[in-house]
Amino acid sequence: MKKLFVLILILALSLTACGRSESEAPADTGPAPQEGGQPAATPTKIVLATPTPKPPPPTPTPKPTETPAPEAAGETQTEAPAPVVGEMVLIPAGEFTMGIDGGDPEDGPAHGVNLPAYEIDKFEVANDDFARFVAETGYATDAEKSGGQSWQKYAEGKGNHPVVKATWNDAVAFCQWAGKRLPTEAEWEKAARGDDGRTYPWGDNFDGSLANVKATGLRGTTAVGSFPAGASPYGLEDVGGNVWEWTADWFQAYPGNATPNQYFGERFRVTRGGAWFEEPPQVATHNRNAADPDITANDDLGFRCARDAS
Repeated sequence: MKKLFVLILILALSLTACGRSESEAPADTGPAPQEGGQPAATPTKIVLATPTPKPPPPTPTPKPTETPAPEAAGETQTEAPAPVVGEMVLIPAGEFTMGIDGGDPEDGPAHGVNLPAYEIDKFEVANDDFARFVAETGYATDAEKSGGQSWQKYAEGKGNHPVVKATWNDAVAFCQWAGKRLPTEAEWEKAARGDDGRTYPWGDNFDGSLANVKATGLRGTTAVGSFPAGASPYGLEDVGGNVWEWTADWFQAYPGNATPNQYFGERFRVTRGGAWFEEPPQVATHNRNAADPDITANDDLGFRCARDAS
């Protein structure tokens, strides 16, 4: 009988506990006390700010469609000519002495070359001109496509400095866009040297104050045309110093040159003129250098353009 009474009592207590609703649960009285009777500190809740959504890009206003002018009978419309940039100098037809005797083997022998009239840029192609080319065509240089340094890094704040970090291929692409071409090696030398066989664009004696070279101490490019007193007989500027310049030709032996040279052939293109960190021999008008047209893109190498005389 006593066991039965205890069993009934336990059953009654269990029913009472199960019948309490969630709403009757005891209220939260705060964190459990730590040892010593002090309540535990409530952790600070961090709420991340909701990022302000960026406004959608503006919808470009469509350009009005131009109504083509009616064509005359038998006429066909042609594309607009490519833009022409850069002041040019006319080099008259005639013969000049190319190369030198008694110098570096690849620079000789001296020989006469007769050229028709042509035009060539007075200044090296500047960053602003190259930027316009890129903006209008979306062109990416060889260095940029291969993950190398961009010409734009060297153009910041230097719009009138010569463009650098351009391969021979990049130079050709620009000249074609501008309605021009790279000068041949002979055209470059005649424009820089004149017809009197001088050693430097300004004469036969080296003068570090007439060009941006190592002796000048600037250690970087300068704005094109910064050394007008060092111009060539035809008025070209910076054909000595500032940056080396690409030409159209392969690095080949001159006629009559039998000296072996591992770089001769159709692997390297000729560069001319020396640059901002070069000694006098590299700035000489007859000096030749060679570079890989596909990968060479240095901070001291640029170009200028030429075209046939109209």
